[in-house]
Amino acid sequence: MAQAKRASSKKERRQESETLILAAAEKVFAEAGYGGATMQLIADLAGLPKANLHYYFPTKEALYRQVVEKIFQIWLEAADAFDKADGPREGLGAYIDAKMEISRRQPAGSKVWAFEVMHRAPIIQDYLETTLMEWTKGRAQLIQGWIEDGQMDPIDPQILLNMIWATTQHYADFSHQIEVLNGSQPLSDEQWNAAKADVKNIILKGLGVK
Repeated sequence: MAQAKRASSKKERRQESETLILAAAEKVFAEAGYGGATMQLIADLAGLPKANLHYYFPTKEALYRQVVEKIFQIWLEAADAFDKADGPREGLGAYIDAKMEISRRQPAGSKVWAFEVMHRAPIIQDYLETTLMEWTKGRAQLIQGWIEDGQMDPIDPQILLNMIWATTQHYADFSHQIEVLNGSQPLSDEQWNAAKADVKNIILKGLGVK
């Protein structure tokens, strides 16, 4: 029993340390990019010895990939609405809501992804060609099915996905610009709710969703 408790406690400490490191790394990579980030900067922000980072993540690239995969996994979970919905209003509406909320609560992760892709994905190109490609094909098939059922106007599913990504992730990637245009203040809860409602309304109406 005591041995099991020690093992459980060790696992919990490891998870806590990894969560702390990933949060710090996400912020440093978002602000400095992969090239400008250092393990020492991340360790300092996390409040841990640099050796602790190398214990959990042997290299900067390993840590970086974990940060990128973390935000992508969160985005994948947001897309669960597609599989559970009866049509585009529920599916796309819930997806837009979820993506907007992720941009609000985890903007640094989106910025890391954007920085990487804008530089032609030198670290995660393989991820784009496999995981992202497979996910996109699956969502495009669902959207095409809604089109064929007459639930929305014909449109290239990839263009629609590009539009949703560009709009929802704008609130994370260009958060500083949004705050400046909002009187140098973060959006309030009421403003976020209004933004989500307007984005959904514009996209769904444009798709002819009843």
